[in-house]
Amino acid sequence: MEKKNKYNIAVIGVGAVGIEILKILRERSFPIGKLRVFARSQRDIVIDGIKYHVEDISRKEFDGIDIALFAGTEGARGASATYSQDFISKGAVVIDNGADFRLKDGVPLIVPEANRQEILNHKGIIANPNCTTIQAVVALAGIYKEFGIRRIILVSFQAASGAGRAAAQALWDETQEIIEKNKDKVFSSVNKKLKKDSFALGRQIAFNAIPQIGSFKEEGFTSEEWKVVNETHKIFSDNSINISATCVRVPVFTSHSEAIYFETKKEASIDSILSVLKESDGVILSGNKDYPLAVDIEGTDSVYVGRVRKDPFFNNSFWLWAVADNLRKGAALNAIQIAEELIK
Repeated sequence: MEKKNKYNIAVIGVGAVGIEILKILRERSFPIGKLRVFARSQRDIVIDGIKYHVEDISRKEFDGIDIALFAGTEGARGASATYSQDFISKGAVVIDNGADFRLKDGVPLIVPEANRQEILNHKGIIANPNCTTIQAVVALAGIYKEFGIRRIILVSFQAASGAGRAAAQALWDETQEIIEKNKDKVFSSVNKKLKKDSFALGRQIAFNAIPQIGSFKEEGFTSEEWKVVNETHKIFSDNSINISATCVRVPVFTSHSEAIYFETKKEASIDSILSVLKESDGVILSGNKDYPLAVDIEGTDSVYVGRVRKDPFFNNSFWLWAVADNLRKGAALNAIQIAEELIK
């Protein structure tokens, strides 16, 4: 990309991630010449007191844009599948937060803390990984580089906002309904099922845990669980890592939590693992009794790691607990960090 003092930026999509992208661009003082915002319909929106004009993307007026940040969508075919080539043909580099290009050959899948060197291998489009994958890779990148990793077992506890604003709203509405109907029944209110024909997440999320994110695929694993496997393999350029995941939606508004079990290839002690984590880019390490919580790290940019411990029964095997804001580091911030690397 040609070096400039300022760059013309397009943000495509104004859902939860798109709004976060707009916020973070301002917070990090990205060198923007002209900012344009696109969505399916033209309108004006206000974010933190600032008015943004949203253009109708179907008009395809994309001249003069240097970087196009697609807010993306999980599961369904995203806007990037329809419009990315139109932006690229006009000279823009596309950074896509959706799932359409992540595993496509020739498209770099980037977590800057792990593989920023791959960014310049792009052919017009760079993919942002799934939120679950991003925070796991940030937590494990330094360990992988120092010791290698033979095996990963990951259990995620994912916030409702990871499924979009409708899911977060459903958590709020369902919780209010249960509390209102069961004010004097503390325990029964927790277990009370809502009588609804449909839910934003397919099942009740308030006072519940749903062990399914995405659709069921091969071997009984869900699409979200396979993303963890396939995307981690691609980011580390290492298909030899044995990875297995269980992804659970929990009644939290923002920030995903992950329990990660890993086995290193080289000999490693708990002290050496802690030493690497302390120096790992993008990681904030806490003590075992001062572990990170979703409610505490919402709105922050790092991956917070705690409860690091050795498996007492197997050599070179460890657990850690990782928490990150899924809308920021898990999506919007990672995309903007890619853009920052691109213009260096």
